[in-house]
Parts: sequence; C-alpha cells; structure tokens
Amino acid sequence: EKEFFASMVVDAVIAIGNDDRLNMIGIKKVPGGTMRDSFLVNGVAFQKTFSYAGFEQQPKKFVNPKMLLLNIELELKSEKENAEIRLSDPSQYQSIVDAEWNIIYDKLDKCVQSGAKVVLSRLAIGDLATQYFADRDIFCAGRVSEEDLQRVAAATGGTVQTTVNNIIDEVLGTCEIFEEKQVGNERFNIFSGCPSGRTATIVLRGGADQDGNR
Repeated sequence: EKEFFASMVVDAVIAIGNDDRLNMIGIKKVPGGTMRDSFLVNGVAFQKTFSYAGFEQQPKKFVNPKMLLLNIELELKSEKENAEIRLSDPSQYQSIVDAEWNIIYDKLDKCVQSGAKVVLSRLAIGDLATQYFADRDIFCAGRVSEEDLQRVAAATGGTVQTTVNNIIDEVLGTCEIFEEKQVGNERFNIFSGCPSGRTATIVLRGGADQDGNR
C-alpha cells in the first residue's frame, strides 16, 4: 500500500502549493473499509458535529455556496445546560425572555441577509437557530473545532467573524461543492474545489486503528 499512500501524500503537498504549511493538510481517520478506500480531498473535510432537531431538513449539498464563518453563539441561554436566571422581581422575567428572543432573531436574520448558504461556528448553534436555518434552506454546523474552522477559512477565502453586524461579501468564503457525505459509519462535511487551493485532507480508512496509525 506504500505507493498508494505515497502518491496521495505527494498530491496533498502539491495541493497546498509551495508554502511549507503542512498543518494545512488534515488527516482524518475513519474505521472500517480497506486502506484502499482512503481518499484525498482537495479542500477540507471534517466529521459532522453535534446537531439539533431540524438538522435533517437542511440541504446537504450546494454548488458554489457562500459561507459564513463565525466565532459566536447562536443559541438561547435557556437552551444551554444548567441555564439559570436570578430575578429580584418576577415581572422582569417576560421582558428578559422577549429581549433574548429578539436578540437571537436579529442575529439569525443578519446571517440570512448575508447570502450565505453554509453557516459554521466555533461555538454552539442551538435548536432554534438550526430550525430557523433549515426553514430557509441553509446548512449550519456549530462547535466546529478551531483547527477545522481555520482550515475552512484558508481554503475558501472566508474570514472568521466575531459579530454578525455589517457582514460584507469580502468576508464570506466559497467553494465549488459543499456536501455532507457518509464515510463508513461517520458523516463528513466536505468542501472541495476551494479557490485558494491551499488545503488538503487525507481521509484514512482501514479495518483497525493500527492500520490508520500506520
């Protein structure tokens, strides 16, 4: 199998160009299949993150989508585990709840207005946001790892945002094809045909961990 993998590694290095940033080559291991089922993505691939109800209705494939990359939470405080609100005046409760709903809907509206069809965040994207995006044919994934989000940014030309205010086209990423695919028993988010061409991902298959580690 050495020639098979040597060729794949060479292709991956070529894909990231002449710069020596080997950290832009991702390696993901998926048990099962044979080592020959391993494949190279000229772009980014990572395992599907935790998702809430409503995710099933979201589209799983886009051609030339715009992508919004975030480092903010899109979830109501009440959706968080162990959420607690302490009030001296119970009559304040409804106004606090109303204000929070207004804030989250304002954030979600701004995401939609950006024109993005794929929304990724380093932080949580909750139940309400997931369903909101599904209703508008937008794919979302929260709790994306820092490493994967930065690689998506480098590959797609996007810039990670810490606010949804004043989003301009220049901060959005894009790729030729985004899709969520089954790989073995896992679901993967795959970004291919990326404009910068400075990232690659090797997805390793094999029957046992030692195969992948090899």
